[in-house]
Amino acid sequence: MDRHPISQEGYDKLREEIRHLENEVLPDIAQRIADARAEGDLKENAEYHAQREAQGMTNLKISKLKSKLASCYIADKSSMPKGQVTYGSVVTVKNLDDGLDEKYEFVGPGEEDYMGEVMKILTSSPLAQGLLNKKVGDKVEVDVPSGKLHFEVLEIEDMED
Repeated sequence: MDRHPISQEGYDKLREEIRHLENEVLPDIAQRIADARAEGDLKENAEYHAQREAQGMTNLKISKLKSKLASCYIADKSSMPKGQVTYGSVVTVKNLDDGLDEKYEFVGPGEEDYMGEVMKILTSSPLAQGLLNKKVGDKVEVDVPSGKLHFEVLEIEDMED
């Protein structure tokens, strides 16, 4: 299994989400199941069935979050190599297909944010995998699900913890 870097903050965020789901959401759902069960006939009790489904979905989410954490290691951004694209780097690239400049920060699981001015993408994504270890001036062809993209690395900002 490949292990992915994550910041201490990202790790703590995922742990807190798991804690919240296990200690607050699941007990609340269990209480609602008990209340619905007390109403009698379970065959036609829509509230009971809805809460059982919510319980299953919450347990699945907890399982996925725990699996995500298990595949991570806490990385110190300041120890990453300088001058090349790595976890924690903010990279400006020119898309050679349309001429536009794009800016990405490479992050770990749970830290991604596709709506910010700088798009935070997972180091495990096809785009990040194609750009990792590249240097300023390197031209790259990246295979993504929609085809091939062509980039030139314009700038690398090494981030410090």
